[in-house]
Amino acid sequence: MTKSAVKPPVAIIGAGIVGVSTAIWLQRAGIATFLIDKEGPAAGTSYGNAGVLASASVVPVTVPGLIGKAPGMLLDKNQPLFLNWSYLPTLLPWLARYLSYCKPEKVNRIATALSPLLSNSLQDHQLLAAGTDAAKYINPCDYVYAYKDRKHFDSDAFGWQVRKEHGFNWTEYEGTDLKHFDPVLATAQNFAASVHNHGRISDPGCYVQQLALAYEKGGGKIIKGTVEDFIIEQQAITGIRSDGNTLDCSATVVATGAWSKALMKKLGCSIPLESERGYHIELYNPSVMPKMPCMIASGKFVMTPMDGRLRIAGMVEFGGLIAGANKAPIDFLRRTMNEVIPDLKWTDTKEWLGHRPAPIDSVPVIGETPTVKGAFVGFGHQHVGLTGGARTGQLLAQLIAGESITIDMAPYRVDRFD
Repeated sequence: MTKSAVKPPVAIIGAGIVGVSTAIWLQRAGIATFLIDKEGPAAGTSYGNAGVLASASVVPVTVPGLIGKAPGMLLDKNQPLFLNWSYLPTLLPWLARYLSYCKPEKVNRIATALSPLLSNSLQDHQLLAAGTDAAKYINPCDYVYAYKDRKHFDSDAFGWQVRKEHGFNWTEYEGTDLKHFDPVLATAQNFAASVHNHGRISDPGCYVQQLALAYEKGGGKIIKGTVEDFIIEQQAITGIRSDGNTLDCSATVVATGAWSKALMKKLGCSIPLESERGYHIELYNPSVMPKMPCMIASGKFVMTPMDGRLRIAGMVEFGGLIAGANKAPIDFLRRTMNEVIPDLKWTDTKEWLGHRPAPIDSVPVIGETPTVKGAFVGFGHQHVGLTGGARTGQLLAQLIAGESITIDMAPYRVDRFD
């Protein structure tokens, strides 16, 4: 990237992993920026995610067969799918379009779109964090998918075939081999697939905060404020409105996750986006830890070793952005976690609810809007925001700097829903 001419800075709205990554890559390019966020760096999903650099997570939630299973899952408290029933009328138009992607050819198309963003996630984050104190939180490792038995694993054959077709490799462990590999998992699981070349972030909140601190040390500015509108002149961005003030900018990036829909309307874009609510519980000073991050297939949640604690994160709940936490998903996490590691002991527990930004096609929205010049967006990563955040920020910085892009950006375009 080359140094830009003197002009107003680029305004990056949202200080999660996508926004902070974009800011750092633009800063390294010599392009002036400022970050603005209503709460500050890593206050939302970038804090509470599972902490896995999950490159192999190219298979969306909308796999074939989901439509037939979903009603029964919603009525069964022992299944990892929840709904705030009062929100259903609001959800239905989005849900109908979302479920239309439960077809093999569409899943393959989604996986092909996600792969360039996720496949080198560990290296992308190492490059982003190079020379900063954030680098110490990145730990190369495998990502383990644990099943009750081989038959249970075989029931996911479609997803594993998709991963294989996209170049992912794994080692399978069963019975005695699994006990040698990770005795903590083998208590209640009898089969595991350990996918190679992944990573974990030992404290996602601190990681993003350290990246933001490095940005500030490099001369970047972080503002706490709520962006309400854009200043548009001759169909180009010239500023943003925040808390009644006008802030001049030469371009802007909307990276506000599940809260991006309202801002996109201000830019003349209608994005079919919902909050896919996720939960975590953290167990401090656990008596045992799994060796590496592990997806428990039966409960669709991840157990990740973190600094001084074990984070249990996952679930899918639809209930919008406003409603508070629901007790049932937390109870499910606690109950299922106790089944997986029945003798686990710990000293303290913390609970969290967050909002994953979910477009109807499970593919992020990345690029410049067709409606307003200089208005760029990066959101909609659903379950893989941390994983794809470093690469997304790099792509946005390249677009803003006018550099050529080495991947096909068409799957992420803003107007694909029209």
